[in-house]
Amino acid sequence: MAVILAVETSTQACSCALAEGGEVDEIFEIIPRQHAGKLLPMIERLMQKHGLCYEDLDAIAYGQGPGSFTGLRIASGVTQGIALGAGLPAVPVSTLASQVLQLPYEQVSVFSCLDARIDEVYWGMYFLSGGDVKLVGKEELCKPEMLPSIGEDTFVAVGSGLDYLNRMPPSLQEKIIEKYPGITPRASAVAELALKNFQLGLFQDAEEVNPVYLRDKVTHS
Repeated sequence: MAVILAVETSTQACSCALAEGGEVDEIFEIIPRQHAGKLLPMIERLMQKHGLCYEDLDAIAYGQGPGSFTGLRIASGVTQGIALGAGLPAVPVSTLASQVLQLPYEQVSVFSCLDARIDEVYWGMYFLSGGDVKLVGKEELCKPEMLPSIGEDTFVAVGSGLDYLNRMPPSLQEKIIEKYPGITPRASAVAELALKNFQLGLFQDAEEVNPVYLRDKVTHS
């Protein structure tokens, strides 16, 4: 099984994780605006704990977005630097998908959303089944009031975008059967999704590492 290092800095949380031998070990901290100075020391601590160097890895994964403009640049920059230096491929993973994987369900439709600041939410609809996370449609950005009608009869909702729940259309609210506003993107979930993507050949060269912003305005975590 592949050995993969994952990093995630799209929100106020900063995390890194190592997937090795069927296990995932993670360092996770809520450290607003400290990601730039904290991420590399966290990675070094995790790698030393497992007695690994970057050349021992098969790939490095990163939370590609959407999320904080600054946070996404940090994760992609660190990923690209390590990948270039060690000759590794990079595996991009959606931050919204990483939230879905953390839900305690075997099979369910999921509305995954993140607070995008500036009075907007990042969101996407997913189908979770047996640890597989499939995007239904595309990830989007809009004001809470402008969320469209969603075809599924009922679904679970996850993420910080639920802070805007009372502003979302009633037709959407009434379809939510369970809410998980406290779940946030984290590297352990990025690592698990990256393992599957890597096996499917869904990885990039270091030069191709690129965040998904969904907009160009700067948002701070």
